Amino acid sequence: MTMRALTAGDTEQAMELYRHLVGDAPLGAYEAFAAVVTHAGTTVLGVFSDTTLVAMATLHILPNVTQGGRPYALVENVVTHRDHRGTGQGRRVMQAVIDAAWDAECYKIMLLTGRTAEARGFYERLGFGADEKWGMTIRRAPVRR
Repeated sequence: MTMRALTAGDTEQAMELYRHLVGDAPLGAYEAFAAVVTHAGTTVLGVFSDTTLVAMATLHILPNVTQGGRPYALVENVVTHRDHRGTGQGRRVMQAVIDAAWDAECYKIMLLTGRTAEARGFYERLGFGADEKWGMTIRRAPVRR
């Protein structure tokens, strides 16, 4: 298993892996992935088994004024291929994300996860907790084009 930052050249495999995260929900066009991996402050880390992408997570490092001007990190779209779940690859990619955020001097790392005990437990075992703040979202209705 190897790990590296993904590039636009990994788009097809990344889009296939996103299916394991969202099921039948719509995905953006391939150009959307290229926009993510080339966005300043954003890295998508991926774990490969030989040449096959098996796990990935998106790390956004965002500028900040408080906390002495130290940035903060937002983690999004953590996914492991169904056939590789339980093998430590999700943990591996998340540890790399955590390390990258700390290396960037982020003062905190935020993420939202599903409400299942399994999902929460995965992140709690990595050191995340909900004892300090509540995560909340608001979603916009799909835009018809």
